Amino acid sequence: MLDDRAKLLLKALVERYIADGQPVGSRTLAKAAGMELSPATIRNVMSDLEELGLIASPHTSAGRIPTARGYRLFVDTMLTVRRESLPTMSDMATPGIEAGQPHRVISNAAQMLSNLSQFVGVVMAPRRASVFRHIEFLSLSERRVLVIIVSPDGDVQNRIIHTQINFTQPQLLEAANFLNAHYSGLTMEAVRERLRTEVDALRGEIADLMKAAVNIGAEEGEARDEVVVSGERNLLSVSEFSSDMGNLRRMFDLFEQKTQLIRLLDVSTQADGVRIYIGGESQVVPYEDLSVVTAPYEVDGHVVGTLGVIGPQRMSYERMIQIVDVTAKLVGNALSHHK
Repeated sequence: MLDDRAKLLLKALVERYIADGQPVGSRTLAKAAGMELSPATIRNVMSDLEELGLIASPHTSAGRIPTARGYRLFVDTMLTVRRESLPTMSDMATPGIEAGQPHRVISNAAQMLSNLSQFVGVVMAPRRASVFRHIEFLSLSERRVLVIIVSPDGDVQNRIIHTQINFTQPQLLEAANFLNAHYSGLTMEAVRERLRTEVDALRGEIADLMKAAVNIGAEEGEARDEVVVSGERNLLSVSEFSSDMGNLRRMFDLFEQKTQLIRLLDVSTQADGVRIYIGGESQVVPYEDLSVVTAPYEVDGHVVGTLGVIGPQRMSYERMIQIVDVTAKLVGNALSHHK
């Protein structure tokens, strides 16, 4: 537990370090905190904060910098977002996130996040339920069947199923007709559930074929999670990264592979509102020097994706919260109005 004086000094230290990027000494801290304290008193408090793991002293300086734990305490208990300073949607809508094709909305949002933050903008594309309008089966050689799935918007998926027996084309037509007649317009997940209890009238082999086809369609829909990344080059001007090429290379690998990004954004989808993840305090953010500010966005009242800003721990969290919060609302509005 910190007393009020220690909290005020920690808050001042974090804010000064975020603003200047230089370790904060006792004299600077006294001035920043606006407190009439002796240098000895401030040094004692800073020593206590260091023992608690909230600040650290770089080898090359007598000043202190916040640790991941210090940033977390600052974000959780000392950060106040002034509502009057929040940008409005119209303020941020230049060049704008207008209703349109989802991929364009997502791309514009990632670029907006990057431009406003001067860090990296990331947006997970909205998850789409895999819905089929029409399905066909085509017999191939060697117990293989080509599955053709047509979505309501005309997107076509082609997948090959390996079967236990050779199906004749009339059998395949029977299976396709059953699926099209009873389940067209439903999600693959819904069809998969209904097939468990509604295929007793069909021969076992054909039922197995339909289940296999629907599983492939559902897995294809689940695999379509896409992350759009914008502004990676902004990290080149961040001193924490540009001074360490190995560190910078790891950052770019993170954005290129995207697997960890998807995992992070997927966790954020479950969150209510803006969340802040600070590297070094959990396994969610893979690198100690990173911080990630995220928010889920909704379409017609349902959370369908997440977006955020990735940058150094030394970022203006108040401003990032504002940028991410408003961008999430803009994206939700744009996608909700695109029908």
